[in-house]
Amino acid sequence: MNINVEDLESFLKNVDKISDLVKGLSSSDVDVQQRSAEKADHYIAALEDKEPCKTRINKTRINTNTSQPDPASQTGIQDSSRCPGGFLKVMEEDAAERSRTRKVNEMKANALKQKGNEAFALEDYEAAVQHYSAGLEELRDMQPLYTNRAQAYIKLGRFKQAIEDCEWALKCDERCVKAFLHMGRARLALRDYNQARSSYRMMVEIDPSKASMVQECLFQVDQEEQREEQERHAWEEMERGEEKARRVPQLLEKLSRPDQIPLYYCGGLQLLAQAITDCSSQTVFRLNNGFSVVNASPAVSRCLSQRWTDPGSQELCAALLQLWRVVCDGNDENHKLLLGCRSSSLSIVLSLASHNEAVVGGCLELLCSLSRTRNGRNLAIDSLNLHMLAAGLVACVSKQTLRDSRAALTVLQNFALENKFRLQLRATFNTSVGPHFTSILRNITPSNRGVLPSLLSTIDCMASDDVIRQVLADGGGCWESLLVAMERCSCCEYREVLYPLLGLVIKLSSRPSTAMQEHAVPLSRGCVDLLTDTDGGIITRATGVLSVVLPHSPAAVQLAVQAGVVSTMRRLLKSSGQTSTRFAIKTLAVCTAASTPARQELLAADKRLSVLRGLLSSRPEEVVLGNAALVLAHCVGEEGAASSLLGTDVVLLLLRLAGGDVTGTSAQRNAAIALGTLCRAEPRHMAKLRELHGLQILHSCMKLIT
Repeated sequence: MNINVEDLESFLKNVDKISDLVKGLSSSDVDVQQRSAEKADHYIAALEDKEPCKTRINKTRINTNTSQPDPASQTGIQDSSRCPGGFLKVMEEDAAERSRTRKVNEMKANALKQKGNEAFALEDYEAAVQHYSAGLEELRDMQPLYTNRAQAYIKLGRFKQAIEDCEWALKCDERCVKAFLHMGRARLALRDYNQARSSYRMMVEIDPSKASMVQECLFQVDQEEQREEQERHAWEEMERGEEKARRVPQLLEKLSRPDQIPLYYCGGLQLLAQAITDCSSQTVFRLNNGFSVVNASPAVSRCLSQRWTDPGSQELCAALLQLWRVVCDGNDENHKLLLGCRSSSLSIVLSLASHNEAVVGGCLELLCSLSRTRNGRNLAIDSLNLHMLAAGLVACVSKQTLRDSRAALTVLQNFALENKFRLQLRATFNTSVGPHFTSILRNITPSNRGVLPSLLSTIDCMASDDVIRQVLADGGGCWESLLVAMERCSCCEYREVLYPLLGLVIKLSSRPSTAMQEHAVPLSRGCVDLLTDTDGGIITRATGVLSVVLPHSPAAVQLAVQAGVVSTMRRLLKSSGQTSTRFAIKTLAVCTAASTPARQELLAADKRLSVLRGLLSSRPEEVVLGNAALVLAHCVGEEGAASSLLGTDVVLLLLRLAGGDVTGTSAQRNAAIALGTLCRAEPRHMAKLRELHGLQILHSCMKLIT
């Protein structure tokens, strides 16, 4: 469909002129009306002399009564269409007609757009283009039709037409992000890299929330430009006949010979791996269809499908994995070709389950190379069977040599960084990773203790995903394994495991589950025992576990209080850092809320609650303030507690918090509750409250309490 640019621009100018005339004719000033009417006469006359658009209004009046003269011509009365009111009426009728026509055309265009979308979804891009074009015949300024058709053109490889449609879409809406996106893709396909970057960057200027997407698009441009440069350089080396450029094709030709013994291909693969020393030789391998040549051999094909039992075939598999690593190391384009082959991608994950140490080691080296970059990780996530991959890696951590365990853990750590990996592992985590992980926790040995802290940190990272965290927290076997590991690490030399172990327990306990509640008492008992540890980090994390476990188990609270946790928390509040303070005050809030002995113990040790008042006056983070006020509210209800606070700054501190500028409402609410409880228990505090004009503040806080 060809659209006349001059027609569209002329039409838009005419609309502006008519709008000005209508405003003049509607003016209350008679002179302005008269001048506007004269301008309208000239404008209509000018329209009759030229035809700027395809639709033309015929203003000729037909006299159906030829025997009677026109009264208006005899009396000199002005034609109604030429007076200000008449012209305005004509324009209003014309605008209404245009509006009705546009609505009809818009309905037709939307129906055609829907048909185009359906054809696009079925990958019938030619039909999609036809439907979008028909829609534009109905409504030329419908921006989505241009961007949709541009996307179909890109699928058909008609990139210049796609760019033209994007330009038309921007005429309809200069802030159309999709137009710049498709324009960038089309320009990238045409290898116009700088223009592609400019198109993508415009997306961020329009919508800053697209920054992540644009970064990915710009990365693709860089990758494509780099690939083109690599291939140009490799072709130049081959044309010059350089030795390293000739060596790779020669070896590939020898490897293409059929019906050789496995040892022949094994030696050829090893020689080929030695010949590939840099990016140019990697590219020469790709340009000579190296992956296809190597994989075409029957012996290699059997190796890829794991149909081998003799040592020679196992050696061939190890050599193939080594070649792939050398060919793909740091080369994203080769990674893409390798993983794009189904037999290759399947053999990689199957090799992890091999009983041959050389095969497993070669596979792990390849995966380490692949997972080192984000692009490599994304390629692997899109191509490999993640269930088999994750299960194989965790199994390697527990069953193979220490070298293989560390390599497998490195790969797992790299993949765990990707949200896409965690999302796709949700459904199978309980069967792929869970059983191996719990088995390792139950069987901590000198051989795996070196990798266990990193494994726990990796599982902790994967548990950042809500679903995976819930899967772990709901499993009773997981909590039993954690308890076994805690007990073993608490009473032996595996101290380096304890810190990350407690961190994982804190994360899993943040979401209450039936399984966690069932194990709350032994968890609390183990953490209370750790409060006497000499390592401050372990004490902090043990306190953190108590702060998230105790709220879900009255029995655990009773056990902790009886074990003297209140005095320990009070000691931590006097001398600890921010994290420890946050955990300690929350634990104290849980204990004082549920246990009278806990409140009495705290008051006996600190009659005027100086530790709590010190927290309120130091203005720490809001969650600490809120919990400190809550503990104070719990305690001042005890007999004699409110009276012992007479003459202190408690009213001032609570009032400042209740009427302060904290962002959340929980701290204000807790302070208001503490003030109310304090004044009710000891009415003499009311005098101080009135003196500080605090009744109004307290009254305004009632809505927070209710």
